[in-house]
Amino acid sequence: MLLSLLADPDAERAAAEAHRVIAATGVRDRTVFSAAAALPPPEDSTDRALARALGRHLTRDGTTTVTVAAGLGILARLGEAEDVPYLRTLGVLQGLDQEVVTALTPLDRRTAAFVWLIHRVRGAELRALVDALDSRDTEAVRARFLEIPTGPRALGPGGAWHVAEAIGLAGLLRREPDRHGLLAQAVRVLVRMTSRRNYVAEILRYGEAVELYETVAGLAHRLPRELDHRADLVSLALDLHSGAGHLLAWPEGRREKLVDSLLAVARWQGDAPADPADRRRADWLRRTVRRLRSARRLRTDDALEPSGAPRLRIEVAVADPAEPDVVETRFLIDGRPLVPEAFDQGPGDSPERLLDEGALRATSEPREVRLAEAYCTEGCCGALYVTVRRDGDHVVWDGWRRPEAPGGAPELPAYRFDAVAYDAEIAYAEHDQSWTWPARRTARLITAGLRERPETLTRWGLRQGWISTDFGAPDTTVVTFTGPPLAADGTPEAEGEKRQFLWHIPDDGTPPEEQAAAALRRMAEDDPRGYPELRG
Repeated sequence: MLLSLLADPDAERAAAEAHRVIAATGVRDRTVFSAAAALPPPEDSTDRALARALGRHLTRDGTTTVTVAAGLGILARLGEAEDVPYLRTLGVLQGLDQEVVTALTPLDRRTAAFVWLIHRVRGAELRALVDALDSRDTEAVRARFLEIPTGPRALGPGGAWHVAEAIGLAGLLRREPDRHGLLAQAVRVLVRMTSRRNYVAEILRYGEAVELYETVAGLAHRLPRELDHRADLVSLALDLHSGAGHLLAWPEGRREKLVDSLLAVARWQGDAPADPADRRRADWLRRTVRRLRSARRLRTDDALEPSGAPRLRIEVAVADPAEPDVVETRFLIDGRPLVPEAFDQGPGDSPERLLDEGALRATSEPREVRLAEAYCTEGCCGALYVTVRRDGDHVVWDGWRRPEAPGGAPELPAYRFDAVAYDAEIAYAEHDQSWTWPARRTARLITAGLRERPETLTRWGLRQGWISTDFGAPDTTVVTFTGPPLAADGTPEAEGEKRQFLWHIPDDGTPPEEQAAAALRRMAEDDPRGYPELRG
């Protein structure tokens, strides 16, 4: 319908006809916007100008949201700088903010981010920042930015990205590196953008990500030598090494230099902190720095194998324990992270699922393996699957699937790895314990023990569930199982509905091997449903 009106020399007449036709269809605003945005722009410059005029007429003079949506769709492809003030005004209104953001983004990313923030942020500090942006008071914007909370529950990756865009964070930090508190706040916002918490790491969508990373790394030595700041720098180094930040458009060798620079500033020296939470975090910092340096020193040869096959590396990434996040398995093919490029809805699956159970081992029988799952679960936003099979001297990854995932991800090729190198890498990853901490090691040992002796639980009529560490208390091992509850006399209820039980085992400082052995012994000797510390 719209296509035939794009080249009409009378924009007012074309807009009236578009309004009449679109209104008669009863189609929703978003559908009309998407259809208009998908129209191929005219090749002739005169025709493009006519189409643009129609889009402006619909946007500025439209009397219904569906008509305005059509104009926004046209301007999403053909808009110019003069359209920005009109779009900004429209974006303040409820109803078409998503469409306005889409149309604004190629024209003015800062204004697009401002419109997004108007409709998405909560909390007094963030609302104050939005008000300052609306007033265009640059000094107030700087002051309000320093006040926003940056914890994982207060500022997600999407919020961090749009805040950085709206205030021009990279340029602000470059111009005012000595402003009190600005560097530390910029680092925290950058860390939030790299997080996979709440679905998507937004760092790849931030237009000035490379510039901000460069500026932060160059100024990092100015940060106070406190645990919080050092942990943030290690998180950034980890992202550059094997996370989404690796995929940014880095000049040759520059990313590696930034990793080395961040690690040099972040290293922890001195006694362990007295506070248990700080001690846990310092242990994570030391462990992660050591692993990143080892990866850089010993495993930097990611060129093709002599056979010409691609090179696979498997690493486990553990997030800063002060901001609980997933423990994920990361896959680097010829040094490039696979999951953030192929599936941006969530992290790699846990090492317990992929490595402890031998899921990645290759046999002549093809095996489908889930490599990653959306943060909100597969049934909501999808997962990434691959089929693993052995083919002579090679191991092949092909048959890629992304069920329920949004479209737009790149097509993935079949990878043919050298079988000897592949088997060696899988064996290395399966036996690597350098990423673990005591409670997680205890959980893995208990899982292994129950795998070898499943009768430990089945003798009580129980079924093993997930076994790991508590999400909010990483120093506590959690063993779960399901079965009918116990009656008052201590026997299982014959007609009882099955329940999930959780057994929390705090780390008491003894070696994980001893804690796991004690837990397995106790489950073998006594029905765990009778444990006084059990929850369920």
